[in-house]
Amino acid sequence: MPSTPLSRRDVLQAGVSALAALPLAARAQAAWPSKPVRLVVPFAPGGSSEIVARAVAAEMAKTLGQNVFVENKPGAAGNIAMQEVANSTDEHTIILGHIGTLAVNPYIFPKLPYDANRDFAPITLVSKVPSLYVVHPDLPVKNIKEFVALAKAKPGQLNYGSAGNGSAGHLAMEYLKMVSNTFMLHVPYRGTGPMLTDLMAGRLQAASVGAPALLSFIKAGKLRCIGTGTGQRLPQLPDVPTVAEQGFAGFEMTQWYGLLAPRKWSPAHLAKLEAEAVKATRGALVKDKLAQETALAVGNSSAEFAQFIATEQKRWSQVIARAQIKPEGMG
Repeated sequence: MPSTPLSRRDVLQAGVSALAALPLAARAQAAWPSKPVRLVVPFAPGGSSEIVARAVAAEMAKTLGQNVFVENKPGAAGNIAMQEVANSTDEHTIILGHIGTLAVNPYIFPKLPYDANRDFAPITLVSKVPSLYVVHPDLPVKNIKEFVALAKAKPGQLNYGSAGNGSAGHLAMEYLKMVSNTFMLHVPYRGTGPMLTDLMAGRLQAASVGAPALLSFIKAGKLRCIGTGTGQRLPQLPDVPTVAEQGFAGFEMTQWYGLLAPRKWSPAHLAKLEAEAVKATRGALVKDKLAQETALAVGNSSAEFAQFIATEQKRWSQVIARAQIKPEGMG
C-alpha cells in the first residue's frame, strides 16, 4: 500500500523533533553565534593591535555567518577592557589579548580587576610583531655584542628611551640588560613618536621598538638596527642577526596578540570560536595583510596559546622583578 505524502506541516514538525533529539551541546554549537560578535581591543585606534584585530575579524565573519566588529576601548594599560570582557555574559564578546594585559600587568599592578588565567580562555595566538633593537648611528657599535661590550665598559653611561614605563620597549631593553648583566639608564616618554624624535636627534642612544615603526628610519640610515627579537631573521632585514644568534640563546622579544573569550563560555562555543579563529589566522589573506605590517601570523591551538602565555608570564615576571618596574605613569 503506497504511503501518504507528508504535508509541509509534517515536514517542519519532523525537523523540530529531530533538533530536539540532538544533545544539548550540539544544539548550542549549531546556534552560535546568534548575533554579531564584538571583538574588543584594549588600546587606542591606529596601532598594530587594531590592524591585527581588523584583519582576523574580517576573515572570521566570512565563515561564522555573523559580523565580527572591532571596538577600541583604551585605558588603564588595557585593564578596563579586560575587566569588562571578563564580566560579560552574552557569549558574543571576545578580546584581543596582548603581552601587556596577559604577561606584564599581572606582575606590575598590585591588584587587578581581572585574573588573566582564571577569567579567560585562550583561543589562538594571532600574531607576533617583531621588536628591533636600534641605536643612533653615531654610537660606535654595529651589533648587540658590541653594544653590550660598550655598556659594560661604561656602566650607567648609556641611556635608552621607551614609549613609557612598563611599555613593550621598556621591557625589551630591561630583558636585554638582564640576560647581558649590563646597566643602562631608562628615559621614559609619553609615546613612541617623541622618543624616536629624540633618538634620531642624538639625545638618546638606544631603544627597542616594534618593526613597523622603525623600518623606514633604518632604511634611510637615521637609525642602526643591531639585532632583532625574533627567532629567525626578518626578510626585510636579512643582514641583521637576531639577539639569540649573538650569544643569547633562547632570547625572544616580540609584541604579540591573541584572541581570548571569558572562560565561563560553554565548551561548544569556545571550540567553534577556536576553529574559526585558527582557520582565519592561517588563511592567506590574513597572512598577507599582517606581512605588510611586518607582523607574523600564527594561528595555533588554544592549548598551545595557553602554554605560550605561561612561558611569557614566567619570562616577564622575572624581568619586572629584577627591574623593579612599577605602574606609575602607565595609562
